Amino acid sequence: MKTVYCSILGFGAIGQGVAEVLLMKKEYLESIGLEVKVVAVADSKGATVNPEGVDLADCLARKRKDGTVALEKISGVEVIRSVPHELVIETTPTDIQTGGAGLQNMLAAFQIGKDVITSNKGPLTLKYRELMETAKAAGSHFRFEATVGGSMPIINLSNEVLAGNKVKSIKGILNGTCNYILTRIAETDPTYDVEGIDTACKLVILANAVFGLDVTYDDVEVTGITKVTPEALEMAYERGHVIKLIGEVSREIIHVAPRLVPINHPLAVGGTLNVASVDTELAGEITVTGKGAGPIETASAILSDLITIYRN
Repeated sequence: MKTVYCSILGFGAIGQGVAEVLLMKKEYLESIGLEVKVVAVADSKGATVNPEGVDLADCLARKRKDGTVALEKISGVEVIRSVPHELVIETTPTDIQTGGAGLQNMLAAFQIGKDVITSNKGPLTLKYRELMETAKAAGSHFRFEATVGGSMPIINLSNEVLAGNKVKSIKGILNGTCNYILTRIAETDPTYDVEGIDTACKLVILANAVFGLDVTYDDVEVTGITKVTPEALEMAYERGHVIKLIGEVSREIIHVAPRLVPINHPLAVGGTLNVASVDTELAGEITVTGKGAGPIETASAILSDLITIYRN
């Protein structure tokens, strides 16, 4: 049995989802030879620390009752540096302006050779190359499937399951909130979702992780859905189409824009679903559909990354 000592930094919806999934999957993990002990859980107010393993059920209960898990005033970076563990699960909120606490946490972890699994797009959107080089120099594992498709595997599908296939392009719907708005002909509000910013961040990560590029948010051509009217949606529908916010990335292009999609096309998913079509050299187009958000769904990608690192 291998014991993996880890911290959860960021205890909002996704961090709590990770705790729930670790509790739910404890017996399964043990059946494949892994015991996961969380030695610290931190949120913006402080942390709960126990080198023998914190009580995750208690952490969840206190977070819901008191709004914080903090028993001592200690930052994520301090947890990384002072509490012995090998894996940092980084689920702090995304900040695409500065990278936020997530960027500091990741760099601090790599500086002392810790592994990192994250759901946080911000640092990868801003500093992908620096993070990868720092991780490599330290011999650290760095995995981030949860940053792009929630529970829908795109990075691991492209890089591992389809190893040997040259991926020509990836296109799809990478924001469930935006898709829901377009499905429901709802009023739009200019947020990360409807302006296409969230989708653009995910394309940056795919461009770097799958296509080996070195790009940032500024390299993406972005048009959101704020100009799409209910009338335009109805007119498209009458002609057998739907309007979807489609992100597309290849070695030549990275752009996000509303596009007409035939109603019976694999990309014409409804509700909060995400979908990605991976166009490959040997296997043709492979399309995956799934929930792109949600605490448990996103935590499932984090769990998958954890198992991939430590199972062997």
